[in-house]
Amino acid sequence: IPVFILAGLLVHCVFLVSIFDIYFSSPLVHGMTPQQTPLPPPAKRLVLFVADGLRADSLYELNSNGTPRAPYLRSILENNGSWGISHTRVPTESRPGHVALIAGFYEDVSAVAKGWKENPVEFDSVFNESKYTWSWGSPDILPMFAKGATGDHVYTFCYAAESEDFGAEDAAKLDIWVFDHVKNFFNSSRSNQTLFSALNEEKVVLFLHLLGIDTNGHAHRPNSREYQENIKQVDEGVKEIASMIDNFYGNDGKTAFILTSDHGMTDWGSHGAGHPSETLTPLIVWGAGINYPQKVTSQFFEDNFLKEWKLENLKRLDVNQADIAPLMASLIGVPFPLNSVGTLPLEYLNSSAHFKAESLFTNAVQILEQFKVKMSQKKETTLSFLFTPFKPLSDSEQINLLRKIKLHIQQQKYDEAVSLCKTLINLALEGLSYYHTYDRFFLGLSIVVGFVGWMTYVILVIIKAHTNLTKTVPTNKKKSTVLFYGFTSAGMIIAFFLLIQTCPWTYYIYCLLPVPVWYAVVRDIPVIQDLATNVLSLHIGESIGFLLVCILGIEILVFSFFYRSALTVGLLVFAGWPAITQLWIQAKTRALIWTLLCMLLAIFPLMPVVGREPNIPLVIAAGLLTLLISFFSLASLCKSENKYRDNEDLKVYFYQMFSVALSTYVVSSTHDSLKNKQGLPVMNQIISWMTLVSSPVLLLLSPTFLFERLFSILLSLMSTYVLLSTGYEALFPLALFGLMFVWINMEQEALQHYGLSLKPKLAVFNFTCAMDITQFRQLHLDDVRRSFFFVFFIVTAFFGTGNIASINSFDPASVYCFLTVFSPFMMGGLLLLKVAIPFVLVSCAFEAVQVTTQLSSKSLFLIVLVISDIMALHFFFLVKDYGSWLDIGTSISHYVLVMSLTIFMMVMNGLAQLLTTKRLGLSRRTKHHS
Repeated sequence: IPVFILAGLLVHCVFLVSIFDIYFSSPLVHGMTPQQTPLPPPAKRLVLFVADGLRADSLYELNSNGTPRAPYLRSILENNGSWGISHTRVPTESRPGHVALIAGFYEDVSAVAKGWKENPVEFDSVFNESKYTWSWGSPDILPMFAKGATGDHVYTFCYAAESEDFGAEDAAKLDIWVFDHVKNFFNSSRSNQTLFSALNEEKVVLFLHLLGIDTNGHAHRPNSREYQENIKQVDEGVKEIASMIDNFYGNDGKTAFILTSDHGMTDWGSHGAGHPSETLTPLIVWGAGINYPQKVTSQFFEDNFLKEWKLENLKRLDVNQADIAPLMASLIGVPFPLNSVGTLPLEYLNSSAHFKAESLFTNAVQILEQFKVKMSQKKETTLSFLFTPFKPLSDSEQINLLRKIKLHIQQQKYDEAVSLCKTLINLALEGLSYYHTYDRFFLGLSIVVGFVGWMTYVILVIIKAHTNLTKTVPTNKKKSTVLFYGFTSAGMIIAFFLLIQTCPWTYYIYCLLPVPVWYAVVRDIPVIQDLATNVLSLHIGESIGFLLVCILGIEILVFSFFYRSALTVGLLVFAGWPAITQLWIQAKTRALIWTLLCMLLAIFPLMPVVGREPNIPLVIAAGLLTLLISFFSLASLCKSENKYRDNEDLKVYFYQMFSVALSTYVVSSTHDSLKNKQGLPVMNQIISWMTLVSSPVLLLLSPTFLFERLFSILLSLMSTYVLLSTGYEALFPLALFGLMFVWINMEQEALQHYGLSLKPKLAVFNFTCAMDITQFRQLHLDDVRRSFFFVFFIVTAFFGTGNIASINSFDPASVYCFLTVFSPFMMGGLLLLKVAIPFVLVSCAFEAVQVTTQLSSKSLFLIVLVISDIMALHFFFLVKDYGSWLDIGTSISHYVLVMSLTIFMMVMNGLAQLLTTKRLGLSRRTKHHS
C-alpha cells in the first residue's frame, strides 16, 4: 500500500499545482525600456492614502440621519475633485492590491502563497521611478516596495508587527500612529536642511498606509460601530495632513492627493475572493492636475449605488485598480512602471488635450513594449513551424498605428490620436494575454490525459486485486518488452521536444506523467478484454441502471459545491435508505435512529454560512451536551460486561471530560473579555494551546475496543473544536458522530442482509486485532455504495459547518482563543485544523466500517479515490480565468478544494488507522485477547 499511496499523493499534488501553471502563472516580463511623457507634469508631488480594507459603500454611504460618514472627503468630491469606484481583482489581499495600485499590474494568484512581507518577484513601481518616496504604515506592505526599488530613495517608517492585534481595544491607533509620524516628520524637516531641500524637489511621493480600518473590520466586521468610527478618524486625519502639506508648501497648488483602498471586505470580516463587497473600493482624487466635479443630469451603472449614496448628479468615473499607477506617474511626470498594464484614466485629468494625447501615447508604447518582449520570448522557445503569432497586431500593423498616432498629434487632431491610442492599448493587452496563455490548451490536454489514465489504472487495480470479475491472465513476456520500449521511446520523444523549446521544468512533469500511467494501463489490456466479455454477459439494464445511479450521486456532490442545500436532499435520500433496501425489517430500532439522525444532520447545510453573528451560548451548549452524553456513555460502559476490559482504562475518559469542560469555560470567558475590549487573557491562551497538544495524547491512552476508542476520539476532538467554534457549528460534530456510530451498526446489518458474512460482536470488537488476511472478502456492488457514503459524509463535514466553497469562507473570530495578533500562517493552520476535525471523525468511522465489514482498507479506499477523482476532473473543466472575478475566484476555489479533499482523504486514511489502532502503553500489564 505505501508505494501506491505515495504515487497517488504525488500524482494528485501535480494535478493540484498544474492549475496554477496553466491558468495563473506570473505575467511579468523583463527587458523593456522606460517610457516618459515629454511634456511638463501638472504636479510636483503626490500624496497617496491607502485605507486598507475600506469598502466603497462604507465610505460613500450616508449615516441613518443623512450626514456623511466622512465629511471632509464628501466635501472634496462635491466641490474640489473627481471620484469613482476602483475595481480590484482576485485575490483581494493586501499584497496584490498594493502591487496593482503602485506597480500597475495584477500579480498571479500564486502570489498569495508566497507570503505578504517579502518581494518574491522584482518589479518596477511608481515609487521606484520617483525621485524620493517616504512611506509610513504596516511592516507587511512597505518593505516590499523598498526592497524592489533600485538605489536608495524609498524610505519606510513602520510600527511593530505586534501592534496588529485583533483583540486590542482599538485598532484605529494604527492610523493615528501614521498621522502623528507624518506631522512630526514635516516639523523636523524645518530644522534639517537636507531633508527640507529633498522635500522641495519634484517627483516626490508620500505614501500613508492606514491599516486600522482593515484590522477593525476583521475584529468587529464592517457593519460595526468600530469600523465606522475608524472611517471618521481617517477622514479627520486626511483633512489635517492635507492642510498641513498645503501650508508647508505655501499653497503652491502643485500637490496631487489620491485616496483609495487595496480591497474591500465581506460582511463577516474576511477578504480574498471575488464578491463585490471585496472588489469595489473607493477612489477620490483632488489637487494639482485633477478635474473638478462634473455635474450630470443622468448616468447609468448596473449597480444602484448612486441613488443610495445621493451622488446621482456628480459624474462617477470608474477605473480598474491598475489604472491608478499610470495616473500617478503622469501627474508627477515619472516614467510609467515597466510592467504596468493600466490604462491612463484621462477623465480624471484637468490638463490640455495635447498633454492627454501625449500621455496616453506614452502609455500605449509602454504596454506595446511588454507585448514585443513577450512575443519574442515565445518565438524563441517555440519551433518556428509550430509558432502562430497574434495576427491583429503584426509588425506592419504596429508600425502603421504608431505612425498614424504621431501624425495626428503633429496635426493637433488630439481626439483621433486618443482613440487610436486606446485601440493600440486594447490590442497590445489582448496580445499579452494571448502569449501568456499560449501553452494552455496543450498543458490542459496533458493533465486530462494523465487524469483519465490514473482513474483507469485505479479501476483496473480494484478489479484485478479485489474482485473476482476477471480470471488471472498469463502475461506475454515478448509483448510486455515491446510495450516497455514503445512507451520509453514515446517519453524520450516528448522530452526531446520540450528540450528543444527550452520549456520550464514543470512542463516535463505534466507531459511525461501520462506516459508511465498509461503504460501501466495498456499492460493490462488482456484484463480489460476479459472484463468486457464478463460485463456484456450481465444484464445490460442492470449495468446501465447502476451507472446512472453512480453518475447521479456524483452530480449531487458536484452540485453541492454551488448550492449547499443539495446535501440536504442527499441526506434525506439517505434517511430512506433502510426502507428502500428492506433493512428496516431486520433492525427496526437502528433504522429509525438512522433516519432521525440523517434528518437532524440535513438541517446543518441549510444554516447560514460563515459571517453570522457569533453565538457563544450555542458553543457552551455544545460543550455541556458533550459532557451529558459522556456521562450516559460511561454509565453504560461500566454496566456492560466485557471481560477483556480493565476498569483502570476508564480514568482516561474523566481527563478528557475535564478537558471539554475547561474548553467550554475558556470560550465563554475569552469572548466576554474581548467584548469588553480587554484583549485575550494569557491564562486562557495557555489552556487553549495545552488542550490542543494534550488531546491527541489522551486519545492514544484509551482502550482500542471499537466503541470506546471512537468515543475517546469524539471527546478529544470536541475539546479542541469547541475552542475554535463561534456558533452553531459546535453542535455539528455531535450530530455527525451520532450518525457515524449508527452507520457502523447499519453496515453490519447490510452485510447480513446480503449474506456476505457473519456478524462480529461489536461490543468486544478490538481495532488492534488486525484481521487475518484470509478473512478479507472480495468486493461486492454494495461496497461502491459504502464508498459513496464516505465521500458524501466528507463533503457534508466540510459544508455542514457553515463553510462555503471559497477562499474567504473563514471567520477570523474562530481563532481568538489561541491568538489575536495578525499572523496569517498560524491563523491559517488553526482554521485548517477546524475544517479537518469533522473529517477525522468521518475517516475513523469509515476505518471502523472497513474493519467490521471484513474488507482490506485498501480496496474501499480505491473506490473512494475514483469517486473523488471524477469530481475533480469535473471541476478541472469548470475552471476559468474570464468573466466576473466572483466566477473566477469560485472556479479556482472549487478545484483546489476538491483536489485538497482528495489529498486530505489519503492522509486521513493513514491518520484514522493510527488513531484507531495505536495505543500508548503506560507501564502496567495489558490484557490481550485474540
